[in-house]
Amino acid sequence: MHIRGVILEGYSNAGKTSVLKAIKRYQSQEESLERSVVILGEHYSQILNNKHGEYVSLTRKEHIELLKERVEMLKKLNDWAIQLGPASRGSRGLFYVLERFHLNHRAAFADSDEINKIEEQLESLNAKCILLTISPEVVEERIKSRQPEEWIYKTEEEVRSSVNELLKVQNVLRHQAQISRVPTLEINTDGKDWDEYVKIIMEGNDIA
Repeated sequence: MHIRGVILEGYSNAGKTSVLKAIKRYQSQEESLERSVVILGEHYSQILNNKHGEYVSLTRKEHIELLKERVEMLKKLNDWAIQLGPASRGSRGLFYVLERFHLNHRAAFADSDEINKIEEQLESLNAKCILLTISPEVVEERIKSRQPEEWIYKTEEEVRSSVNELLKVQNVLRHQAQISRVPTLEINTDGKDWDEYVKIIMEGNDIA
């Protein structure tokens, strides 16, 4: 296998964008790592999309087909490298990052045979899922820090509702990670130490 990758998961404000930026820095600085890198943000796999100024929602069938196409793209790239024969990780290896590509889809399409098959392919492509989470006591501060001007006129009830929604989704994602075939590592991002988290992701032992 010449391919490996990570899937960044987590609710809004958990730090996916910050970790993604840190992964880019790390990958560019390490000479021995893969020079071929594929990074797909969530807009390449999400259901709702802004298309020429109009929001368009994919059907279940369209969305699953979209996920299949993205995974098949990675598989074909890996097949090409295998066909060329043995080589170093740097010269012929492929590293990929997918954002919100796995656990949220498992939650949306529970017990779906199609999703299970996609998961099997991700496993065969050496995918590791990274679930980014934040502790209950820092949720309010984190969601307000992103766009503080939007929270000035929010009521206490609205703030509490947003906090509860984030914690609820985190627990759903945790549950999906427990029953997934794709190995998952949960990282708490309260400390916002993005470069340290990336070292754990990229240099750690295989995730059990």
